Amino acid sequence: MPWSLEHINWLSVTNTVHTVDGKDIPILEFNPQLTETSMMSDWAKHFRNHYCFDDEIDRLREGTGLSRTEFLKQLKLPTDARGFGPAIRSGDFAEILVSDYLEYCLDFVVPRTRYGNKTIRDESTKGSDIIGFKLFDGNKTPRDILATLEVKAQFSGNNCDPRLQDAIDDSLKDEIRKAESLSAMKQRLLDKGKMATAQLVQRFQNPTDLPYTQKYGAAALFCSTVFDEATIQDTDASGHPFKENLFLVTIKADDFMNLVHQLYNLAADEA
Repeated sequence: MPWSLEHINWLSVTNTVHTVDGKDIPILEFNPQLTETSMMSDWAKHFRNHYCFDDEIDRLREGTGLSRTEFLKQLKLPTDARGFGPAIRSGDFAEILVSDYLEYCLDFVVPRTRYGNKTIRDESTKGSDIIGFKLFDGNKTPRDILATLEVKAQFSGNNCDPRLQDAIDDSLKDEIRKAESLSAMKQRLLDKGKMATAQLVQRFQNPTDLPYTQKYGAAALFCSTVFDEATIQDTDASGHPFKENLFLVTIKADDFMNLVHQLYNLAADEA
């Protein structure tokens, strides 16, 4: 299997604060142990396969004259210095880590289809940042859950920006783009022959005839040098039309951007 969950053990809840309108904001700290080489390698493989499955690399690089590492660094993975590359790296990394949190901590199924079909690697993929599913049972009941999440990151700067507020505000768009995001997700799964997961997505495409519970999420990730609890507590979710079904989370870590570059490099070098 390309996927790994051991790195999620480096994530721990340190505190819970509240928005000005009283919603819980769990504050999580991510503390990866870079010297644990086996776990880092597993995490890098997990990360790499979001962009290109290991069993596809040789077919995709054929004709380019590039090694696996060169193919990933030159054609697939966001760049580390050019233009928008670093911002796309941090954004993709944040979305993948929150996807792991949603799947491995909150027990949702999160199909990983967002990054592999990028036409331009230094651009963000359109649509909802993260979509996850949770079935109550096999009977397609209204207790089944679809969750859409918006994710923002700040890994540099001198002051804490209101990134959680930005994620809440952007999550308002998820109801509009949900149908298109689900359709694109199912198409990519069908293209990969992932029929069972495509059927799971399909269960949530017709809420009129097959109602379900809709959840919304907003997440913000910060480097510890800019994280400010007071700024987080200034967040206001009262304007969200579905605030009763909205959940929030923040994640902080030391030197997040350096970690991002290390992980991308490891993912390419160990392909």
